[in-house]
Amino acid sequence: MATSLLNWREREKMKNKKLDRPGKRKYLTGKRILPQPISKDTDIVKLIDNMDAYNAGRLRAACHLLRDRYSQKDVTVGLSLAGALTPAGLGPSAIIPLMNHGFVDWISATGANMYHDLHFAFNLPMHRGSHLVDDADLRKKGVTRIYDILFDYEDVLMETDRRLRKILVQPEFQKEMGTREFYHHLGKFMNAYEKKNNLGEVSIMAAAYRHGIPVFTSSPGDSTIGMNVAGLELLAAAAGLQDLFKLKINPSMDVNDSTAIILNAKRYEHGKTAVILIGGGSPKNFMLQTEPQIQEVLMIPEGGQDYDINITDARPDTGGLSGAPPSEAVSWGKIDPTKLEETVTAYLDVTVALPLMVAYVRQTTRPKKQKRLYHRGQELHAKLMKSYLENNREVKQLKNLMKKTIGQEIGKRI
Repeated sequence: MATSLLNWREREKMKNKKLDRPGKRKYLTGKRILPQPISKDTDIVKLIDNMDAYNAGRLRAACHLLRDRYSQKDVTVGLSLAGALTPAGLGPSAIIPLMNHGFVDWISATGANMYHDLHFAFNLPMHRGSHLVDDADLRKKGVTRIYDILFDYEDVLMETDRRLRKILVQPEFQKEMGTREFYHHLGKFMNAYEKKNNLGEVSIMAAAYRHGIPVFTSSPGDSTIGMNVAGLELLAAAAGLQDLFKLKINPSMDVNDSTAIILNAKRYEHGKTAVILIGGGSPKNFMLQTEPQIQEVLMIPEGGQDYDINITDARPDTGGLSGAPPSEAVSWGKIDPTKLEETVTAYLDVTVALPLMVAYVRQTTRPKKQKRLYHRGQELHAKLMKSYLENNREVKQLKNLMKKTIGQEIGKRI
């Protein structure tokens, strides 16, 4: 009997030894999935920390990355905004609180988000509604819809346009500029409207103006703001007033100014850079292309963004940038390949995820000092130019080509 028991123990020992394969343990080091039950005392932080898997787990990982990495004072944080976020009220509820907390140093947004931001500063109301309505009847009655958001066509859209046009003919706008400078001037007006209407902090543009946060739109013509600029330009041409209305939006200035922010943070201040990509589209690409601009076009040695958080509902398998994960961005030089573990992609509705993330950040971190990068624009541009001239191998060739090709053409015309 004793011998049989010994043999059984030996067999079990051998069996367990076979199952204990080398390297297996490294996959089983994560926290055990055994969450605490939700109670009346469960707050936002406890709720998110209690999320174990799937996209809930990715949301938790994003919040922890914000808490542990983005909170550091040497990290420059960019926020990209795509999708109809401002009409849904995410400016006052989430984005402005994140800006006030010092977790946003520069912004890339669609022109549409910036346009609808104006309604809030102007005190023109948007209403909760239903997506189950007759759109033809809405059109007849002068009501405009964004899914389940409803607002008056005449009293909100047209009134916003009227007020905007009066602002755009003011003296500070009569020059060539990028959207960085354009939104700063517009933000000054929105800040004044906020104070006049006494609604509190409701405009992203106004908050950016107060904190010196640069705001960019990569395709400014693709919005009602751009449409109104074009309309005024058309009027000026028809009336022979081009010498008075001189506003021109130059996207190339924005490419250089946004790139200068990243180069300065990494090369001159020896810090780190991070992005919070809310949605995808052009704002996401504009924010990430700063690294290829540094490395590929300007030929300045650089490694890529250090930290990356993607919140999107787009699939990666269709080839679109909106769903492209950080691992794909590594191949373009957008993300530092050595920091890929410091990236998170959560496939979630941003209107659900962003408020939760902001609440988590506000409750688990201290406010960061504002970097006020808008007011350092000339300094950063000078640093970009210096590094470009020192590192780009084609500068001499391109200078000669400009002189030869463009100079000859001008000579012919003279």
